Amino acid sequence: MSTTVTLCKFVGTVSLGLLTGVSYTLSTQSLPSLLTLPSAKPAAHTLSQTTRLATLHVRTLSALASASLLAAFALSPARVRHPYLLWTSLAAAASGGLGYVVKAGGVAEEEVGEVNGEEVEKRARELQWAEFVRCGVSGMGFAMGVLGIWGDGA
Repeated sequence: MSTTVTLCKFVGTVSLGLLTGVSYTLSTQSLPSLLTLPSAKPAAHTLSQTTRLATLHVRTLSALASASLLAAFALSPARVRHPYLLWTSLAAAASGGLGYVVKAGGVAEEEVGEVNGEEVEKRARELQWAEFVRCGVSGMGFAMGVLGIWGDGA
């Protein structure tokens, strides 16, 4: 197996692992902590910033994982071209595309002046649920990637 294919598999699998970690941290640490802020205005601002930054990192990791795993599949010789690379790439793409399906984003900057605490909590809970789902999808992809790489080496 060529070094390029091995490197692509490694980069894709590590990116999926990082994506899983980002989603897990958001869903279990960051978003629940945001709900403990004393008023709606700082919570809305923090939710907006967290959503913006999380979206940037999630899309980057998802694109990197998908592209790397698809490249590994395309560059592999036909006799060792394993379909797990397609499945893990699909999991990475689905995980990144989840943000387009679930629109539970933050509050725009101009809206922060007049926000309702219940609305901020609702948006944070929706985002937390989306991150739980993303964590599950990317986690399954990561597990497939690790088992696939392990199987390739055995």
